[in-house]
Amino acid sequence: MSSPATHRPSVANHPLVQLTLVRIREFAREPEAVFWAIFFPILLTTGLGVAFRSQPQPVLQIATTTPELAASLRLEPGLAVDLLPPAEADRALRFGKVALLAVPQPDGGVGYRFDPTNPEGRTARLLADAAIQRAAGRKDPVRASDALTREPGSRYVDFLVPGLVGLGIMSNAVWGIGFSIVDARRRKLTKRLIATPMSKVHYLGSYLVWRLLILWFEVGLPIGFGWLVFGVPVRGTLIEMAVLVVFASMSFSTLGLLIATRARTIEAVSNLMNLLQVPMWILSGVFFSSQRFPAIVQPLIKALPLTALIDALRALMLQGASLAQLTPQLATLGAWLIVCFGLSLKLFRWR
Repeated sequence: MSSPATHRPSVANHPLVQLTLVRIREFAREPEAVFWAIFFPILLTTGLGVAFRSQPQPVLQIATTTPELAASLRLEPGLAVDLLPPAEADRALRFGKVALLAVPQPDGGVGYRFDPTNPEGRTARLLADAAIQRAAGRKDPVRASDALTREPGSRYVDFLVPGLVGLGIMSNAVWGIGFSIVDARRRKLTKRLIATPMSKVHYLGSYLVWRLLILWFEVGLPIGFGWLVFGVPVRGTLIEMAVLVVFASMSFSTLGLLIATRARTIEAVSNLMNLLQVPMWILSGVFFSSQRFPAIVQPLIKALPLTALIDALRALMLQGASLAQLTPQLATLGAWLIVCFGLSLKLFRWR
């Protein structure tokens, strides 16, 4: 009599598959999570893209206190000149209603009052002085002309979209995984899972698989929206883009796992996630270049995973760089992936 065949669970009943399905159901049953993960980046891209869209140089609002100066300043089409009494002109400058105040000087010259840290103030000063000098009879010895270009890839919206995509990958991975694990621990669900035929690797791995499944919506929608509505270029290949975003998502997912390994309350994990993410929002060049920070902190900024991801996305989308050229950024993301996942397995606590 032959011995009965050893029972092997089907693929559908594998712990990793079942846990991944749990992650999908949890996400689908939370409309707020769907909105923040998928639709909010599109709304943010729309708002900032419209606000900073490629457009002609705006007319700068300035003020002066004498009709003679006002007549000279109005020769410059880039300036809108208000003729105001001195006290009212001072208030307009103090409260930011005008970028510059031009006032006559006792020696017959002109004085300019503006905030040197305000780019509009510095630009208004150059335009105002050029207008007054021309009105006084100055002639430029060399004739100059302007040829304005608005090449896709050089606009602020082109700079912005890769930053928002990187920010979305990080935020959704860290919040989605960290919050979910701590909430399950708080409700004592993880305690019940210990009795099931699964391992710690299956449980944590299900979150990584779930992130891969939803990643294509989080990344594809804002990039496609930016390309379709604002003409943001995608000069790299889609395969290389897919490799990069998958690698980055895994890196940030393990960061979310690490944050949630020991936290017991929603408040605790929320504070930890904000402590981790807010510095990267500021330092990693999401809305402005990270090169604005001093050189002494640049090595630290380059070591941040969000900096590596955003730099790689901009190089891939705007410059058409290959993965071989992105080796430093991929190495940074890989280091975070390995270290965070290893620590998560070691430190994870069910209760």
